[in-house]
Amino acid sequence: MSVMADDRAAFAALKAGLDVRAAGLIVAVSPQAFSSGFAGLDRALGGGFPRGTLATLEGAASSGRTAILAGALAQATSRGLAALVDDGSVYPPDLERAGVQLERTLIVAAQTPLEIARCADILLRSRAFAVVAMPATPLRATVWSRLCGLAQKSGTILFVLGLHASTELAYFASTRVRCAIDRVLWSGKSGVLCELAGYELNAHVLKHRRAAPGATARLHIVDERIGHAAALRPRSDVSPMRSAAGHPVGRTGSACG
Repeated sequence: MSVMADDRAAFAALKAGLDVRAAGLIVAVSPQAFSSGFAGLDRALGGGFPRGTLATLEGAASSGRTAILAGALAQATSRGLAALVDDGSVYPPDLERAGVQLERTLIVAAQTPLEIARCADILLRSRAFAVVAMPATPLRATVWSRLCGLAQKSGTILFVLGLHASTELAYFASTRVRCAIDRVLWSGKSGVLCELAGYELNAHVLKHRRAAPGATARLHIVDERIGHAAALRPRSDVSPMRSAAGHPVGRTGSACG
């Protein structure tokens, strides 16, 4: 009887580790998971983004995908180095406000698909960065396969940001997250004196090779300089806030599942 009891206990422990809860959330956290910087998104991803893989952050401009990337970059630069291939859309002051240590972040300018791919290739082969990010660009399947293989060998997470993933990119991506702004947050009373203070976004897991897809995390992004000074009011009928330079504003705040 004791043997059967031990077997049942072992089975229960194994089941608990593999248990997939509602909305595709996994209880067990992979030791290879890299935190996104958002507790809710980490839960939806079974602990975070898998290391050594390619992950896409998809959505329209100002959909919140850069905020999620900034959270991951902040985690990476708190302990090591990160790199970005910039096609002109990166705004370093916003990254710094989100907690990214710019002195530990290499930003490389590139414009054409060939230049972007070459830069990402070199950065991954260096094995110096925990996170490498690049814009989604039209590339052949063989190129995505190479970049995916380099990420695996270096243990680096390669983030690719774009409106949506192409067929080739979607095939090689281990994780796909679609971002969409749900509502914008204002500070102060209504009228000309109110300020845009942040936004709430939904991050939907479209694909996850190590967990069941379908989970959605609701993330709260607030510019702490404003959010700490006044009460915030939600409003859903305005576009996401942008800085004077046309880039998303805000600091990664708390996350809720």
